Amino acid sequence: MSVLSLFFHLTALLLVVSAALAHDPGAEIVDVPEVSIIGARQVAASSQQFIPDKEILLQPQGRPAQVLRLIPGFIAVEHSGGAGKADQYFLRGFDADHGTDVGFFADGMPINLRTHAHGQGYTDLNFIIPETIEGLDVYKGAYLPEFGDFATAGAVNFKTRQVVQEGIVQAAGGQFDTQRYMLMFSPTKDKVRTLFAAEGYYTNGPFQNDNRYFRANLFGKMTTNLTGRDEISLTGTFQKSKWNASGEIPLRAVNDGTLDRFGAIDPSQGGNTLRSTARLNYHYDTTSGGLFFANAYGQYYWLDLFTNFTFFLNDPANGDGIQQSDRRVVYGGDIGYKQQGEVLGVPSIGTIGFQTRVDNIHARLGTQTTRMPTGTTTDSDILEASYAPFIKAEVQPTSWMRLAGGLRAETFTFDVRNRCPACAEQPAGRKQSGVVLPKMNLILGPWASTEFFANYGEGYHSNDARSVVAQASSPIARAKSYEVGVRSKPWGPEGVEFIATAWRLDLQSELVFVGDEGTTEIRGPSRREGVEVAARGQVWGPLYVNGSFTWTHAEFRNDEAIPLAPKYTAYGAVILKWPEGLTSQLQATYLGVRPLIEDRSLTSPSWITFDLSERYRLPITLPHGRMEAFLFVQNLFNTEWEQAIFAFESRLRTEAAGVTDIHFVPGNPRSFMGGVAWYF
Repeated sequence: MSVLSLFFHLTALLLVVSAALAHDPGAEIVDVPEVSIIGARQVAASSQQFIPDKEILLQPQGRPAQVLRLIPGFIAVEHSGGAGKADQYFLRGFDADHGTDVGFFADGMPINLRTHAHGQGYTDLNFIIPETIEGLDVYKGAYLPEFGDFATAGAVNFKTRQVVQEGIVQAAGGQFDTQRYMLMFSPTKDKVRTLFAAEGYYTNGPFQNDNRYFRANLFGKMTTNLTGRDEISLTGTFQKSKWNASGEIPLRAVNDGTLDRFGAIDPSQGGNTLRSTARLNYHYDTTSGGLFFANAYGQYYWLDLFTNFTFFLNDPANGDGIQQSDRRVVYGGDIGYKQQGEVLGVPSIGTIGFQTRVDNIHARLGTQTTRMPTGTTTDSDILEASYAPFIKAEVQPTSWMRLAGGLRAETFTFDVRNRCPACAEQPAGRKQSGVVLPKMNLILGPWASTEFFANYGEGYHSNDARSVVAQASSPIARAKSYEVGVRSKPWGPEGVEFIATAWRLDLQSELVFVGDEGTTEIRGPSRREGVEVAARGQVWGPLYVNGSFTWTHAEFRNDEAIPLAPKYTAYGAVILKWPEGLTSQLQATYLGVRPLIEDRSLTSPSWITFDLSERYRLPITLPHGRMEAFLFVQNLFNTEWEQAIFAFESRLRTEAAGVTDIHFVPGNPRSFMGGVAWYF
């Protein structure tokens, strides 16, 4: 029996089980009033967690990706000396670049962009207004069938609010001409719940050539109940940004004094982008313990990115500037049914679902000098689609054992058409591929407020469609992930929670489309393994802590190092709620030494930075609302550190030949940002 045949036989079996769990269809349907139940979230793995908004709001809010460091082992840094581009993400031994091996979602809508002009899985989070986030759902590994493409190291879902009880008008300013303005309010809060938010942000950054980074965001959401048993939400967002960037500068020029740490070889780098999204979320609760859900989304996106990594290596006269352009429409959704009840006296939950996604893309790579196009390297129209049925079953045969597992089948179609007959690179063709992914989870306990977990799951990331049609290798990089762990709350549900996890992830040989060159690079299989330990929760009264430490060993199976994979990462935060309306947070982020090339002869330095956050409720009596002041101090001790860092060959105008060197984006120096908020 083939894997696809097995999948559909199991799907049919689950449909039968779901029907058995349901009540008699002839029974009387009774409409009951809506109720809210608040309880502990069940998790399938020790590394799975929910991060609430009270921690998110204490992060500096210039970069939405800052909130990701609240996730154990997750580091996000600026990639090119300009805040408008997607960040570089690190998780579980992956330099996930801009998102290749981490799946990102907003209310279930995928954010990663397939076959992107700059990098596979490109994830720009700057369309998210942090204050609209109710919390982060975090899933490490590939243990749940609900997640597919890019969710190899893990997945993060940004869950947005439905309503705020108080409207907010906020204004903030700081060093480097930084300004931020935000408005958020709910006109209606009962039968129809609405939320609107707007954000404007500007900064020049610490660079000698001003970033002139401007970002504008709009957010709107409406939620209502058509009946007493359902809920429907409609959400829309709009973002537009533009910026200048310093790029990645060569260490040799900084060391010999010809270039400042915050200078640039080519100050014309930067870009502009636009993203608008719409999503519809619906669910209906049946009287028999069932849940029907249906979600749909659509996105329009464009990006023009101007970069120059190698300076004058290939073109000593005009420089090596490149332009990457991406125009796309993305649409898709999911539909499914979940049924809970008992099978042979065993509490059980069965879920069947189907997801689909279509990306209609125009991607172009060309040369440019000071943002003036000078040639075309590749120019493609791409239609990429995926279809994914999945099943999931959860059973609890005893009070101390839970089992959860399922299957996900994914089918891809790739259609690439060349638009440039004169180009040196002309990827074109059609291809189809599929994969079936099993998931298994065992949860034991709780005993003395302690649970034990064992997990296995297979995940993947898709490869760039241009690579797929140009190469004979698989279009899907398959991953096998394993995990064992423990979670414990020895002092009760309100106390500190301790988490320890050991994991391993094997990734098969993959294709990597190098968007900066328009070429394909084939990499061999790899293995990553490590340990995560974390503690978070209320220590005593007003004192709250959140800390984590991770160790990772990452290698290709030929024993070569995986470039940029960090060995050690750590994060720590102490939050103190003072009795006079003041909340203080001191946090530290650490990124350890990383190999920059496979033979480990070049490595990046480690760094640690500290940030301080203060929020104070002003003792001012207002006829309507209240006032709050806040202060963020980033890089409190003015550490000299590097964000993105790479080793490659480049050539300066004064050099006769290329030089292999370290290139880096400097981390921001100490900076202050403060403001006031009116809650009405």
